[in-house]
Amino acid sequence: MRRIACFLGAFVALGGEVVYTAASGQANERAASELGVKLPPGYRDWKLISVAHEAGKNNDLRAILGNDVALKSYREGKLPFPDGAVIARLAWSYTSSEENNKVFGQDQSFVAGPPINVQFMVKDSAKYAATGGWGFAQFKDGKPDDKALLSTCFPCHVPAKARDYLFTQYAP
Repeated sequence: MRRIACFLGAFVALGGEVVYTAASGQANERAASELGVKLPPGYRDWKLISVAHEAGKNNDLRAILGNDVALKSYREGKLPFPDGAVIARLAWSYTSSEENNKVFGQDQSFVAGPPINVQFMVKDSAKYAATGGWGFAQFKDGKPDDKALLSTCFPCHVPAKARDYLFTQYAP
């Protein structure tokens, strides 16, 4: 009888944790991609490495952030990046700002619009040896994209092999 009571108590506590996690949005922080890359907790607080505007069909604004390991490598110009480096790319639609343009008197101001997705590169030389030591992930609304989409990541980064497969240059 005592075991049943302990089991029920543990079950209720676990259920409460699941409800709390889902309600607080932490469930999305723990989502895992098909390739095992997870949404790192607190990644939005990482330091800025650079910004970019991708024209063409994407036509987005991007902020490239890095954890402490990645930032140190960027600042020191150290290649290849060490295991544990994680780079995040946050993308938003590229939107004209009517409010700002009124102030300027012409169309010249663009701002981040609705979010598009978040992408990650995670350095783990052993785990991701087949892809230059980098694992890739993409999340939309906190949910990981499928493995088929991610299979296009590494081939796209191959031309940047001399820079450890990284497109982004550090903008101090």
